[in-house]
Amino acid sequence: MPLINLPDFAGDLLDEFAVRGTERVDTPIIQPAEPFLDMAGEDLRRRIFMTESETGASLCLRPEFTIPVCLRHIETATGTPKRYSYLGEIFRQRREGGHEFYQAGIEDLGDGDTASADARAIGDAIGLLNRLVPGKPLSVTLGDQAVFEAVVQALGLPSGWQKRLIHAFGNMMQLETLLARLASPQPVTGLDAHVLDFLSRGDEQGLIRHIDATMQATGYSTNASRSPQEIARRLREKLVLSETRLDDAAFLVLEEFLSLSVPLADASAALAGFADAAGLKLGKAMESFDARVAALAKAGVDASKIDYRAAFGRPLDYYTGLVFEVTVAGSSAVLAGGGRFDRLMTLLGARDHIPAVGFALWLDRIETARVA
Repeated sequence: MPLINLPDFAGDLLDEFAVRGTERVDTPIIQPAEPFLDMAGEDLRRRIFMTESETGASLCLRPEFTIPVCLRHIETATGTPKRYSYLGEIFRQRREGGHEFYQAGIEDLGDGDTASADARAIGDAIGLLNRLVPGKPLSVTLGDQAVFEAVVQALGLPSGWQKRLIHAFGNMMQLETLLARLASPQPVTGLDAHVLDFLSRGDEQGLIRHIDATMQATGYSTNASRSPQEIARRLREKLVLSETRLDDAAFLVLEEFLSLSVPLADASAALAGFADAAGLKLGKAMESFDARVAALAKAGVDASKIDYRAAFGRPLDYYTGLVFEVTVAGSSAVLAGGGRFDRLMTLLGARDHIPAVGFALWLDRIETARVA
């Protein structure tokens, strides 16, 4: 039995899901914790309610639906394309509101026309909210992690720095901290003199032998989780990262990109102008972006009423491209949010690549908006 009452509009929402050709799916409240810990991101990890099975396996109360729905799809060996809908309780710590609340949403798996699938997700989220909070003007914010990744890659930063910046996408405080470190690198401290000598001479085999001998001498090697080769690789990467400096021109390019904020109808031109001025080739990421804008127009979604912010992301690590949120205009309470997660299905064990996009609705916030 649920511990909180379903909102009175739940039946209307389920009817809307059926009209959109989705299959309703439910998943167990108790979930294996590992997929969330590995793939959901730090913001969600620290909010999860953890427990253990009697055999010591890590479990958690269901903190969101995307990962459980994808796991269920893989386990049932259902073919794609497939559109799932869900409505149920999730459990996670929140700064505001209760820690147990209802979410609903749609996960769209396996549609190879990613631009149309993205447009459908955005259009469905807007359409559902127009039905649930009639008469309230909506504000839609859109970002694209793939475009940010293309900019970072085009600047030619070492792969370690690219990974750090991409991981921080959507968290401006963390991004600004990383950019400050790139602008003014700090030397690595606390390393053994022998290790520094091997690193400075580029003697990787010597470094591995030194680490192995140290581990043997201390007895650490019998229960170490990392091999001497892995430790050597990480030390080398740490040194490279500490010595990498982003020149002033590249720093200004990243700052300019992250400051872009325009109506989506103007975003393609703004990004093209930015790339031309910076001398960057954004390739496939821009092609996908432009195709999505065209698909939104074809679907009848007014792009002039959607804001594109280059720095906008969402605090879940599995997103790979489109990210978006919908609020009532003038409010900061997110009523719907989602995005594209094309790598998640493979990471969860799918044998084939399955493109995926989806969104969630916060029913308690929608209920509050209905009576405001």
